[in-house]
Amino acid sequence: MNLIKTLHVSCVLISYTLFFLRGIWTLKASNIMQQRWVKIVPHLVDTLLISSAILLAYSIGQYPFQDVWLTEKFLALLLYIGLGSIALHGGKNMTQRLLAWLAAQAIFACIVTIALRHASIFL
Repeated sequence: MNLIKTLHVSCVLISYTLFFLRGIWTLKASNIMQQRWVKIVPHLVDTLLISSAILLAYSIGQYPFQDVWLTEKFLALLLYIGLGSIALHGGKNMTQRLLAWLAAQAIFACIVTIALRHASIFL
């Protein structure tokens, strides 16, 4: 389980870092956002992140909609994804994108807080 947890936490850090950078690049209208790796790598990392989350949930025997804390984390993740999509792709203007990007970071902080409150489960 420690390997899965390490993979999960590593993917969280990489995923957030990539989201943070892509947000800055989007807000600056940088050409970096058109590079192929920027369109591929985040999806690969997020796939590993979600896969490791599923494995962790299975290994500790706790699941969304069964355990409150994991339900909170799952619903917050859906909100984070929605806000991230608006921030990087769907905002009608830069103000909407900026607000969605900032809100997504607040939701990310909530997700991390929920996870840290239950970190003892993984020890």
